[in-house]
Amino acid sequence: MSWLPLSFGAPMVLWGLLALPVIWWLLRLTPPKPQTEVFPPLKILARVLRREETPQQSPWWLTLLRLLMAALVVMALAEPVFNPREKLPAEGSALALVIDNSWASAADWGKRVATAERLIADAGSNGVPIVIAFTAEKPNAEIGPFDASAALDHLRAAKPRPIPTDRPAVYARVAAALERLPGASVAVLADGLAAKGDEAAFNTLLDRNAKRLVWATSDRPSVTGLISAENQVDGFALTAIRAPGNPAPAQVTAGAFDDKGRRIADATLAFSPGEAAATATMAVPFELRNDFASIALDGEHQAGAVRVLDESSKRRRVGLLSQAEADQAQPLLSALYYIRRALQPFADLVEPSSADLADAIPQLLDQKPAMIIMADVGTIPEQVRQRLVEWVDKGGTLVRFAGPRLAAAGNDDDLLPVRLRSGERALGGALSWTTPQAVTEFPKNGPFADLSPPSEVTVSRQVLAEPTPDIVERTWATLADGTPLVTGMKKDKGTLVLFHVTPEATWSNLPISGTFVEMLRRVVQLSRNQGAAIANAESTAASLAPYRMIGADGMLTPPSPDARPLVPGAGPMPVTLENPPGLYGSETGVFAHNLLDASSTFAPLVRPQVSLPVTAIPYAFDESENLKGPLVVVALLLMALDTLAVFWMGGLLARRPRRAAVAATAAVLVILGGLFGHADLARADDSKPGDAQAIDDISKTRIAYVITGEPGVDSISRAGLEGLTRFLIEKTALEPGPPAGVDIAKDELSFFPLIYWPIDASAPMPSQAAIARIDAYMQQGGTVLFDTRDQFSNGIGAGSASPATERLRDILANLNVPPLEPVPSDHVLTKSFFILPEFPGRFSGSPLWVEASLDASNTENRPVRTGDGVSPIMITANDFAGAWAVDENGDPMLPTVPPDPMQRVYALRAGVNIMMYMLTGNYKSDQVHVPVLLERLGQ
Repeated sequence: MSWLPLSFGAPMVLWGLLALPVIWWLLRLTPPKPQTEVFPPLKILARVLRREETPQQSPWWLTLLRLLMAALVVMALAEPVFNPREKLPAEGSALALVIDNSWASAADWGKRVATAERLIADAGSNGVPIVIAFTAEKPNAEIGPFDASAALDHLRAAKPRPIPTDRPAVYARVAAALERLPGASVAVLADGLAAKGDEAAFNTLLDRNAKRLVWATSDRPSVTGLISAENQVDGFALTAIRAPGNPAPAQVTAGAFDDKGRRIADATLAFSPGEAAATATMAVPFELRNDFASIALDGEHQAGAVRVLDESSKRRRVGLLSQAEADQAQPLLSALYYIRRALQPFADLVEPSSADLADAIPQLLDQKPAMIIMADVGTIPEQVRQRLVEWVDKGGTLVRFAGPRLAAAGNDDDLLPVRLRSGERALGGALSWTTPQAVTEFPKNGPFADLSPPSEVTVSRQVLAEPTPDIVERTWATLADGTPLVTGMKKDKGTLVLFHVTPEATWSNLPISGTFVEMLRRVVQLSRNQGAAIANAESTAASLAPYRMIGADGMLTPPSPDARPLVPGAGPMPVTLENPPGLYGSETGVFAHNLLDASSTFAPLVRPQVSLPVTAIPYAFDESENLKGPLVVVALLLMALDTLAVFWMGGLLARRPRRAAVAATAAVLVILGGLFGHADLARADDSKPGDAQAIDDISKTRIAYVITGEPGVDSISRAGLEGLTRFLIEKTALEPGPPAGVDIAKDELSFFPLIYWPIDASAPMPSQAAIARIDAYMQQGGTVLFDTRDQFSNGIGAGSASPATERLRDILANLNVPPLEPVPSDHVLTKSFFILPEFPGRFSGSPLWVEASLDASNTENRPVRTGDGVSPIMITANDFAGAWAVDENGDPMLPTVPPDPMQRVYALRAGVNIMMYMLTGNYKSDQVHVPVLLERLGQ
């Protein structure tokens, strides 16, 4: 039953309102007010004979109060709902919920969950089983059927994944489950993007056993994705896409971030009306572009709007050197012409101003190139040769092309990958028995392994390599007769490469083929003056461990347990649960595996045309509100007022004002206590008696925080300790209770091993008695963690202190503070659970101060200090609670500075180390019994 924005779950109860006139008639009759008589007996006898009195009417306002109270009780029993929602069609033999939890659903995942919860609730009220399946989960994930409670558990445990959907496989499983439940309602909660195989998937799901289709639609505009980010000559070229046919123009801003999460460049991409693609260029200097680690679209909190970059996205500086004179009339015969044309799109080319090798080579080396290409350079001058050798040994890549000068120069073991035979070999011609040779399959151990051999390329002249035992390992390309075309080898940290033909089209037509461009591109990718190589000859076929993954919300996160090593291949590698998008490799070098590639497009998902009844619903939160509780509260408050009115009318308040006031106050408190007795006040003294509260506090380990009186500071402190508590439960065997807020002036402090005290200058200064209680707490073995949260203002010992630091100094002036020092590298805190060199919070850079171990000494075989006890005081300015704070969904509430996802992980690990240190002390410093224990284990 619904009246505009109000409905009733039990409308028949409203017939009870018809009893209000009867109640009014009963309430209007009240006995007369009692008469007070003074004792004189004769006066009593004189007034024995009195006229008969009739009952007196109750006051109109008291009658109205009681009628209103009765009406409120009747309405509360009718279960009124404000802004009621329409009941969703979840009838039939079962409800099948198929939910897309791909990357495209991450931005409004909360609305999708709320919509699914309403469907499950309605199905549960109808008593039908529920099949629930997600299209971006493992193929063997359980799909039911479940009851409503189990289905809700599965729904709330699910989360969006940074991968595409797999509708055909999942819909087939749901259809198989519905064969045992014919006549079910099918609810499709899609992400709005079409995928390959959708038509067949919908036919499989809806053709046979479905009774009704519930189609959920999103009011959010189509998602925007970043499909390309290429480092070109004049800047980083970006390409973004959206679903086609959108008539509205749009602009989106892209930001470039370095490996520490700092934003260092911006660009705006503009979509014209109806256009599905937009481009822009980040025109920033070459050196700055090489610092790009990722590019993300602002406002798009999903994995498709982020691209991570590896070394292949950095432009290398390549030096070009040739001894041949350039012929301006015939540029195609220039030794460097084809090399320039091949490298210019993806490298910055530098050339010396001098033709003299003694001057040209130092000029190139001063430019700090990643790679140097020498076109038919013979003997290297002795005065610069050693410097060139050292450049290669330190990581430079030297590429040499053959020619008459190199053929006549002889061998150079330090600057050539193989030993050469003297002279050159001619293939074909009037005086030769051989014919020009074609290029055969590229060896699997070289960087060209994934290239197809160019059928149009032939070689008519080359320099030959001496046959040595390692010639096969150093050969990257061969001719049909087995002789090397390209050889290469690692030399210390650098690479030596030799093309056994000239760089111009005189000895072969390789320089005028497309394969020549790809070969040079891969050699450029080998150059790693700025980092170690991933795509090099030694690791081409190796698997790369997951390093940093892109979450469904677009944030970089540590790898999940499901992530598996990635094997780079020749073609596009699919994004799966085992290989989610992100960076693979290690700190020495990474490989970027992105969700979208340059050929990706978005197409809106079209509702299938079926003969079933279709109900379209929007994704939305449930905004209905049950009014039963508020109505009962108001009725009880009116009852309290009625009680006070009766006391007043009976004269109780007039005759015994003090006792009556106490009785009335007690009655009101009893009523209000019944109403609000279950409220969680989040205080150490809550609403329980002292003994009961003490038992509750010691039953579980709880972390406490000081209530400063500033609502914003206290809420972050509580959210921060809740986040740390969750992390402790996930990562350790400790299961702490909920955090407790303490008033240091009156609450018992000895129940808590650690008290977190955020220092705020605007909070009231604690009294001397409160500070004395803190001092006693520290003397008795407790620890207080002071956090000034002002790392970017100043340090503890700075000359000009921030207001928070000044307040901390005022507090410490009244405490018995021991000598302090920053946590040493061998302190127990650095090893109590995780190995941590520093203790960041929301900010990074401030040291964590602890009690100085003045008498500490390290003896042999002791990895940590022997004199470390539990410090009674810790001081930081990094805002630990701000980094730990999470909302009710477990999402971080405040960003880290800088915005590095790993900084938050390290902050949580720092909190775990602090708690383990508090609870276990310096147990890790005791290594005395290690030899005995190892000996017993060996036995």
